Amino acid sequence: MKILHNFSLITGKSIAWLTLAMIIGSVINLAASWLFNISWIWLRESITWMHGANFLLAAAYTLNRQGHVRVDIFYSKMNQRKKALVDLIGTVFLLIPTAIFIAWASWPAFFLSWKVSEVSSEAGGLPAVYIVKSFLLIMPLLLILEAINQLLKSSSRFMHAATEKGEC
Repeated sequence: MKILHNFSLITGKSIAWLTLAMIIGSVINLAASWLFNISWIWLRESITWMHGANFLLAAAYTLNRQGHVRVDIFYSKMNQRKKALVDLIGTVFLLIPTAIFIAWASWPAFFLSWKVSEVSSEAGGLPAVYIVKSFLLIMPLLLILEAINQLLKSSSRFMHAATEKGEC
């Protein structure tokens, strides 16, 4: 459990540095455009790539840190055992199937991109677009790893809450 937890933390904190790189790239691109009337397609595309990577690859980290949106009209009023049960059910019946569906639906785009060694359609754009398409598969894989971590945490919370009440 600790390995999965730490993996999500390391991944998320590493990906967070892309935000700084996006800001620096945007400032450079804006300054070059404004001061010298030039703009680089490769720089604009790299900012877009980093933006996509930031959102896709940090999803598991966000889940790990409980940063996802939760409609907790009922959840906030539940005891720890019921919360753990809701988390277990949500992970098994919503999170994991959704991650599997995303991987399945993304496979054709990923596979074709790698097969043809896809490059940017823009002159002067970045090569290796297939790397970006890989994020479409990496994201659900990271989510599944984090889902396993969440299952272990929720199971532990569920059992701990049950033993405190003397139910087990």
